[in-house]
Amino acid sequence: MNYVKSKQRVADHGEVFTPAWLVEAMLDLVKDETERIDSRFLEPACGSGNFVVPILRRKLAAVELKYGKSDFERRHYALLALMCVYGIELLGDNIAECRANVLEVLTEYLHLEESDDLYRAASFVLSQNLVHGDALTMRTRDGHPITFAEWGYLGKGKFQRRDFRLDTLTQSAAFSAEGSLFAHLGKHEIFTPTRTYPPMTVSELAAAAPDDATKVVG
Repeated sequence: MNYVKSKQRVADHGEVFTPAWLVEAMLDLVKDETERIDSRFLEPACGSGNFVVPILRRKLAAVELKYGKSDFERRHYALLALMCVYGIELLGDNIAECRANVLEVLTEYLHLEESDDLYRAASFVLSQNLVHGDALTMRTRDGHPITFAEWGYLGKGKFQRRDFRLDTLTQSAAFSAEGSLFAHLGKHEIFTPTRTYPPMTVSELAAAAPDDATKVVG
C-alpha cells in the first residue's frame, strides 16, 4: 500500500497515510471503546478513512455479537454504530473517498441496495458526520463553523438528533479545569445544542438524503 498520493500533496498538506497495522495497534490501546457500539470517535484528519473504517468494522462486530439474531435490531444498531463515527478532512477527494469507503463497510455488512431506505439514511448521516473542512480553524470549506450531529437511538426504530458546534465542544476541558471561572457549572449549563430535532425513523432520514450524499458537492 502507498502511504502517499503524491510528493506534492505531502509538501502542500503534510499528507501521509497511517499503515493499517499501526492503526490497529493504536485502536487496541482503546479496545473496549472501539468495540462499544455507541462510543463516539472523531478523526480530525480522516483522509480516506484509515481510522474510521476499522473503527466501524469493530463496532459492527459488536452489533453482530449482541443483536445478530434480530434483523430489526441488527439493522438499527448498525446504523447507530455508523452515527457514532465522525471525521474532518481538508481535501475534497479524500472526504469523498472516506464517505464511500465507510458506506461500503455498512453496505456489505447489511447487504444493502442503493434503493434501500437504510442505505440512503446512512448516506445522509455520513454527509453530516464526515465533514469537508479544516479541523484547525473548525470551519467547513465554505467558512461556516463546523457543526456535528449527536445521534442517539431511542429504540423501536426511532433516532434522536441534536446539533453541536465543534468550537463549543472543544472548550469542555477548559471550562471543567480546576480553578476555571466556569468549573462550578454543570456541562449542561454550558453545552447546549444549537438545534434539537424530533425523533426520526430510518425512512425519514432516508428522505433527507440528497442524491449525492456520499460525494463532495460543488
